Amino acid sequence: MERQNAETLGVRRTGWAALDRDPQQDTIEFLCPHCGQRDHKNARRERTLYRFTDGFLQDLQGEVTQFHACKKYLRVVPVVLLHDQDEVRRFAAVFADEPMAITAAGVLRKTA
Repeated sequence: MERQNAETLGVRRTGWAALDRDPQQDTIEFLCPHCGQRDHKNARRERTLYRFTDGFLQDLQGEVTQFHACKKYLRVVPVVLLHDQDEVRRFAAVFADEPMAITAAGVLRKTA
C-alpha cells in the first residue's frame, strides 16, 4: 500500500536570519497546504547534508511530519536553509509566486 502525502516548503533559519528566537532552537517552519496554518518541527538532519541547489542550501530529501492543527501527514520538501537577512529577502523574491511563501521579514505566510 503506497501513501501519497501532500508536500510543502520548509524553511530552516540559522544565524542572522534567526535573531527573533532562542539561538538554541533549531526548527523547520512550514505551512499546511490543507488548512493554511503555520507550524514548526525540530530539525533532524545535519546541516552538512544540505546541498547547494538553485541558489540556496537545500535538503531535497525532506522530512515527513504530522501537522498539529489538522492531524494530516505532510512531506516537508525541500527544506531551505537561510543564514542571513539577504538570503531571506532573496528567498522571498524567488518564491513570491508560490502559494506558501516567506515575507521579506522572514515570516511564512499563505499568498492565495
